[in-house]
Amino acid sequence: MPIHRVRPDISVLNDSLEVPGIGHLPVNAFVLFASQPVVVDSGLGLPDRNFVEVVGSVLDPADVRWIWLTHPDRDHTGGIFDLLAAAPEARVVTTFLSVGFMSCERPLPLDRLHLINPGQSLDVGDRTLTAFRPPLFDNPSTVGFFDDRTGVCFSSDCFGGPMLSAELAQADHVGAVDEEDLRAAQLLWATVDSPWVQNVDVEKFRGSFQPIREREPELVLSTHLPPAPGMAATMTDRLASVAGASAFVGPDQEALEQMLAGFEPGGGGQPAP
Repeated sequence: MPIHRVRPDISVLNDSLEVPGIGHLPVNAFVLFASQPVVVDSGLGLPDRNFVEVVGSVLDPADVRWIWLTHPDRDHTGGIFDLLAAAPEARVVTTFLSVGFMSCERPLPLDRLHLINPGQSLDVGDRTLTAFRPPLFDNPSTVGFFDDRTGVCFSSDCFGGPMLSAELAQADHVGAVDEEDLRAAQLLWATVDSPWVQNVDVEKFRGSFQPIREREPELVLSTHLPPAPGMAATMTDRLASVAGASAFVGPDQEALEQMLAGFEPGGGGQPAP
C-alpha cells in the first residue's frame, strides 16, 4: 500500500480496488498527527490487508487516541477491531447510526465510543475537529470533518471518482489526473455512490455544499480520490450540478453471463460448447 505524506501532520494510507466496468477506485484511510493522534477509517476488509501493520509504518499503533469512523461500510472498517486491540487507549468517533450498523456483524465496544453528530466538535489536543454531513454519501450515518487548525476537509466518500488505472488510483496528487477525466469520474461516482441525487430538490441540494464553500478548505481528502489541494471550489461547483442526474445502472444477468463466457478456455469470448 502506498503511503503519501501530504502534509507534515497528515499521511494518506492508500489502497485501491478495480471495479469492473467502472475503473480503479482509490480506498484511502488517513493518519492525522495531532497531539492526540487520529486514524481516519481503517481500510478494506480483505484477508491480505494488514491495516495495523500499515499504520505502524508511520505511527506506533499504541499511540493512537482516536479512530474516526466516517461510516461503517466494509471499505472503511476492515482493520478497526485489530486497531482497537493494538491501540488500547483509542476511542472510536462515529455516529449513533454507525454503531447500530456495526452491531449487525460485530458490535463496537460501548465503553470505547465517542458519539458525534454533524455540527459538533472534538478536541484532539492541538486542534478541533468539527463534524459535518458531506453533501454526497452512500450511508446515512456518514460524518466527515474539518480540521479547524489546518482547514483540511476529510470528506469520506464525497468527491470520489474511479480512476482509469491503478497508477492514478495510487497517485499522491489529483493533479496527476487529466481534468476532463477527473470531471467524468466524479460525476459518475456521484450517480453510483449517491443514486438518490436524481430525486433531490435542486436548490436544497446545492445548499448542502455551503459548509464547504464557507470553510474554503485548502486540501480535500476523500476516501475515493487522490489528495486534492486547491480544488475545493472547482469540485464543489462540479458536484453541485448533479442534482437530477440519472442513477447508475449496473450490468444485469445477461451481461454477467457474457462476461463469464469470456473466461472459458479457448472460447474467444464465446460460451464453451
